[in-house]
Amino acid sequence: MDKSRQKQLTLWLKAQRFHAKRWLKLSVILGTCSALTIFLQAYCLAELLQRALIDHQPLPHLYHWLALLVGCFALRSVLHYTREKVGVKAGEALRQAIRQIVLDRLEGLGPVWVASRPVGSWTTLLHEQIEKMHDYYARYLPQMTLAAVIPLLILITLFPVNWAAATILFLTAPLIPIFMAMVGMGAADANRRNFAALARLSGDFLDRLRGLDTLRLFHRRQAEEQAIAESTEQFRLRTMEVLRIAFLSSAVLEFFASVSIAIVAVYFGFSYLGVFHFGSYGGAVTLFAGFIALILAPEFFQPLRDLGSFYHAKAQAAGAADEIESFLAETENLLPTAQGESLTTDRSAPLTIEARDWVITSIEGVKLVGPLNFHFNAAQRLALVGPSGSGKSTLLNALLGFLPYQGSLLINGQELNTLSREEWLKSVSWVGQHPRLFPCSIEENISPQGKLSEQTLNAIVAQTGIDEFLERLPQGLATEVSEESQNLSVGQAQRIAVARALAKQAQLLLLDEPTASLDRHHEQRIMHSLQQASHQQMTVMVTHQLDQLTDWPTIIVMAEGKIVQMGDFSSLAAENGLFQRLLSHRSGEIE
Repeated sequence: MDKSRQKQLTLWLKAQRFHAKRWLKLSVILGTCSALTIFLQAYCLAELLQRALIDHQPLPHLYHWLALLVGCFALRSVLHYTREKVGVKAGEALRQAIRQIVLDRLEGLGPVWVASRPVGSWTTLLHEQIEKMHDYYARYLPQMTLAAVIPLLILITLFPVNWAAATILFLTAPLIPIFMAMVGMGAADANRRNFAALARLSGDFLDRLRGLDTLRLFHRRQAEEQAIAESTEQFRLRTMEVLRIAFLSSAVLEFFASVSIAIVAVYFGFSYLGVFHFGSYGGAVTLFAGFIALILAPEFFQPLRDLGSFYHAKAQAAGAADEIESFLAETENLLPTAQGESLTTDRSAPLTIEARDWVITSIEGVKLVGPLNFHFNAAQRLALVGPSGSGKSTLLNALLGFLPYQGSLLINGQELNTLSREEWLKSVSWVGQHPRLFPCSIEENISPQGKLSEQTLNAIVAQTGIDEFLERLPQGLATEVSEESQNLSVGQAQRIAVARALAKQAQLLLLDEPTASLDRHHEQRIMHSLQQASHQQMTVMVTHQLDQLTDWPTIIVMAEGKIVQMGDFSSLAAENGLFQRLLSHRSGEIE
């Protein structure tokens, strides 16, 4: 990673701190108060030693100094604890804000774009990499300010006491950040490579888990084990590289801090032996001056030590921010251009869709489907059929607003890409091949917030065949759906998804193989339910079950991204074309 890129990432990280500006300021204030407590603590300790060893004052005269010293220790502990809690709050607020930014961007891009990358890479981005930013905001950023403020306050305190000790600290202090910067120049690049290796490892491992049965079937176990072992070894080497740099930076910092403190101690030692006669103002070097200087010398370097111990947090954050900032920058121009205009008609009003030279493209601008020209009337029922890869599901995703397009697609006379996606989706119900249910009760999945009456809910449950398996569930409709719907079969989850779509009573019903996970009996029952429901709104269904389309008035046959035939079942079956060949092939499979 070059210096310009590192500088760009550092500026981006600092720009995000406004999300927790209040917590960061409070952390700096508490750190400064803790430093002032250290000054008072050093003064009390030096005064005690001066009065006890040089002035030989009796112990009762020192009680108030001892009490003040103990109070300083207690106050410093409280301030340190509070500052740690505030730092955690700052890191938490920043992580939540950045994670929300990424999630909002993914929501704006839509599920089609999200599915273009492995799930493991998104998990790494949203969890591992954002979590690695915690220490940067919780500790490193506040410590940067304290590393400048606290040494300056110590110098201001020491100069009136002994200018020689203050000068030694002033001259040796710059060595630490200079050598720290030299050591840390490669840390961000090492962390970036580490995160890239982790993202690849996570994505590959999750994909292999999902395809475990397929890998076993084709005897790929040993080959995949070897591939995982190699990826794991690469990640181990990257991690050790990061740790090596972290230990090296700490060693450099401790070395120069120890040398500087040793020089101060040597100066005072020779001063007390009478070798040096400079540093004090018009008199001999006192024990008080030596003690307060030697007590504050380690505290002078402590903020730099802390900054050094947190320096790896900056490298980690820069490495983590590399992919996040790149993702946000690259997808900035991929978001829908307009998000504010709503449909001018009421949501309960009829819906019409018209395509004029409509070309659907990928997010990157590659042509997928089209050009298409059609006009769908309100309450029209249409079935999309064709070979796999002909563009049927792509057309549904474009109707949902998840893919860009060229040409014109008018919804009641308004361009789809000028409508608010959120408002448009309120007018659409969708059922896909792989149902996704919410982790709540079955009833809440079908009727969110209890919008349906009990009579309507029961009618939909019976219509979609859900009532057939309710008795086998522990709490009927109140049964909670577990993660990934593991307590339901695929067919049961599919029927609940169909019921949810029907319960929405939207203007447009989009169905992508809604019976793909059902047996023949339930497939016929669901198709019958959908046929009844399809008369209430415009319905567009993708299916390979051609024998179930005899009652559908409009069938659109697609091939290679274009519409090649359109008509009702009887006319298309009699016409020598792709539909007739698909129907013959389907009939042969059933026989």
